[in-house]
Amino acid sequence: MLLNFRTLASGIAGVALLAGLSACDSEPAVTPERAAYEGVTAAVVNGEPIYFSDVELEAVAQGQIEPGTEFTTTHPEYHQILEQLIDQRLLAQEALARGLDQDPAAQRRLESGRERLLGNILVESLVASEVTEEAIDLMYEEQVKLQQLDDEVRVRFILVETAETAGAILEELNTGRDFAEAALEYSQDTNTRLDGGNLGWISPNELDSPFPAIVGDTETGSISGVFESARGWNILKVDERRTRPPKTKAEMRPEIITFLTFTQISDILRALRNQADIQQPDPSDLAAEAADEPDAESNPE
Repeated sequence: MLLNFRTLASGIAGVALLAGLSACDSEPAVTPERAAYEGVTAAVVNGEPIYFSDVELEAVAQGQIEPGTEFTTTHPEYHQILEQLIDQRLLAQEALARGLDQDPAAQRRLESGRERLLGNILVESLVASEVTEEAIDLMYEEQVKLQQLDDEVRVRFILVETAETAGAILEELNTGRDFAEAALEYSQDTNTRLDGGNLGWISPNELDSPFPAIVGDTETGSISGVFESARGWNILKVDERRTRPPKTKAEMRPEIITFLTFTQISDILRALRNQADIQQPDPSDLAAEAADEPDAESNPE
């Protein structure tokens, strides 16, 4: 079925996700510039450090940057976010100085916040380990097939033996070489080479994998990148469409990542609930107990 995570999400509505989760990526590469900031202290407030990584996490939480994207001290929001973290640290230090953390209600709130953070850390771990590029590609292929059930496109393609040859041809195409001419010169598909690689009007889902996904991810009038199929290495061009094109992988990526993440959370919660010993009194019993019991906090023994 087409992606629909409203129903799935309703079953795990109690799980707090980090801001920007839908844009989470698999483990991002660390650029030399970002690596230089690892472990760097951005400020020290009454002897307590605020690290650059704290500022970066807050920028993600506020939606100022996407997870995994470049963030340095030159970012326009860096100083404002750092000042906010300094104010937050000062307020926290003052709360501790006044002993407010010792209040029983405050301790319960602190523990609740800790639980939320630990849950979010678990979600981050699941995303990094399970929501991979391979999983995203597989989900995209499935979604494109469903979206292209009634689609018809006019496609040209070039088939060659090696990735290196295909890459060289793609360079020619990107510098203005006519696709039909290149297909006539290079393509090893005897059925279409003399017609400039033209497959005619087809339903993408009639083609072998990965052609349906590549067609879906290639805009009308555009040329795909180099990709491998069972017969060799390919490049294709979508000349025309008779129906509305599906979303590209880049457009669908946030939805796919969110769906895969919700699926992982749902699966682990189902397993944990099956293993856990959970006891819930009847709500009416709770109300009766609350009416009978004195306020333990306001009347300590």
